[in-house]
Amino acid sequence: MDHTARIRDTSAQDQVLAKPRGLRRLPKAWWLAGAGALALLALAVWVIGGWTAGTSSFDASRIRIAQVTRGDLVRDLSAEGRVITANSPTLYAIAGGTVALKVVAGDVVKDGQELAVIDSPELRSKLVQEESTLASLQGEANRAMLDAQLTRSDAQKLLDQAQIDHTAAQRDVERYQRAFEGGAVSKNEYDRALDGLKKADLGLAAARKDFSLQGQGAGIDARNKRLLAERQQSVVNELRRQVEALTLRAPFDGQVGQVQIAQGTNVAINAPILSVIDLSVFEVEIRVPESFARDLAIGVPAQITSGGNRYGAQVSAVSPEVVNGEVTARLRFDDGQQPPGLRQNQRLSARIVLDTREDVLMVERGPFLEQDGGRVAWVVEGSSAVRRPIQAGASSLNAVEIVSGLQEGERIVVSGTDQFDNADRVRLSGQ
Repeated sequence: MDHTARIRDTSAQDQVLAKPRGLRRLPKAWWLAGAGALALLALAVWVIGGWTAGTSSFDASRIRIAQVTRGDLVRDLSAEGRVITANSPTLYAIAGGTVALKVVAGDVVKDGQELAVIDSPELRSKLVQEESTLASLQGEANRAMLDAQLTRSDAQKLLDQAQIDHTAAQRDVERYQRAFEGGAVSKNEYDRALDGLKKADLGLAAARKDFSLQGQGAGIDARNKRLLAERQQSVVNELRRQVEALTLRAPFDGQVGQVQIAQGTNVAINAPILSVIDLSVFEVEIRVPESFARDLAIGVPAQITSGGNRYGAQVSAVSPEVVNGEVTARLRFDDGQQPPGLRQNQRLSARIVLDTREDVLMVERGPFLEQDGGRVAWVVEGSSAVRRPIQAGASSLNAVEIVSGLQEGERIVVSGTDQFDNADRVRLSGQ
């Protein structure tokens, strides 16, 4: 049996379809143009997506941009100051008592002129007592000196008598020696003459020692009495000075300032009486920011402007205390540079030159310096601002030195960087 005849294939089911008449094959160039358009569209979508997804946009009108330049950086500060007197002491009461004023506030006074007199009976009475004690001690000292002279005189007499006795004994020995050698006297008599000489030697030595001791003892007593009198003299001199100071006198030519008491007031010791203002020497008091305080030192040069003219000055004092973020300093005019017609509390402009750095890169100072501590700047590149590390140096009120990280001619954002939120790159619209 033929098995192949029993199995049929599917050829009888196949049908041939006719080609449609309305469609034509596109040229190859058209296919290439379409592919290019699709690629450009994808690139545009990718770029726009990158801007919108990773870069923020900020209005350029809300920031300030400055250019990096090269030049001389002058570190200075300017401040408004007020004129004050360099010397305006207050006079105090040296002792308690009733005050008699000789002047009133505003009077012009001369050096040494009486300003007030304090009546202090207690102090004057004490002076009289101490002067009496001084007179007594001086008398005792004089008496001790006289006693010392008498003691020395008596000791000198004894010494002179011993010297005479010694001379007489020596002569006796010489006479007995010649007589003994001539056989006129015995050996016993000659020996007695020698004994007399030895006794005179001992008497002379004792007289000399007694004279020295008597002189030293009398001198010590007299010196002690004299020292007591000198000590009392110092006490009296101090009291006399205090009594003299009861009359308050002008320490220099000037003007009476504030009078602290009324006429006839009974004041206590060390109570303020009045002040005197020296109108010949003025200073200017200024207040500077705390950040510049460390650069201020006595002797730093300054300039003060008065009436359109500039006068040389220098820092004379710097307060160690910071008040409300400011430090008080005083400027003193150079010799012969004080402007005429100055008045107390008059307002003047001052400028202090702290340092000058020549031929350095610098840029306008702005909030960016304080925001990142001078370590970062946003450099403008076209319509973008790129974050870049920098190193800032010395700064003045208007400019800051650029040590590294920037080049001359580059532009950076000096104000408004607080909006960037530490982004690496930002877009500046309207730039």
